[in-house]
Amino acid sequence: MGTILVRIDAIAYMQAMDMEKPGIYLPAAVARNRSTVKARFWPKFRRSLARIPFAADLLAAYYCAFDPQTPARVKAVLFAALAYFIMPADAIPDFIAGLGFTDDLTVLISTIALVRNHMTQQHLDKAAEYLDRLKG
Repeated sequence: MGTILVRIDAIAYMQAMDMEKPGIYLPAAVARNRSTVKARFWPKFRRSLARIPFAADLLAAYYCAFDPQTPARVKAVLFAALAYFIMPADAIPDFIAGLGFTDDLTVLISTIALVRNHMTQQHLDKAAEYLDRLKG
């Protein structure tokens, strides 16, 4: 129960942040999250693709996070959300049918709401193209 309350507080905090103003973020944490995402995103994404209805949003967030034009503070938030998706231990284990990705979805939707002005049509198009290639 405490984990869920902390996560809700973190989401509320993220939504209250003004992404247009410079703020304090922890470079070491951002670097660690970036490294984790870079190394583990694609294997987890491919394993989970059939079970996640928010694949296009997840991919667009990934492309936005690695875009050199995306501001550092936006990348920090995106890398945190993407790292949460990758982590094997979370509030609701991913293998639970029907519920497994609901916590990941909540974190991702909250993050996208926070940084949506930085997600470009190019990020969305790149995500759609990738998913179309997978469908054959």
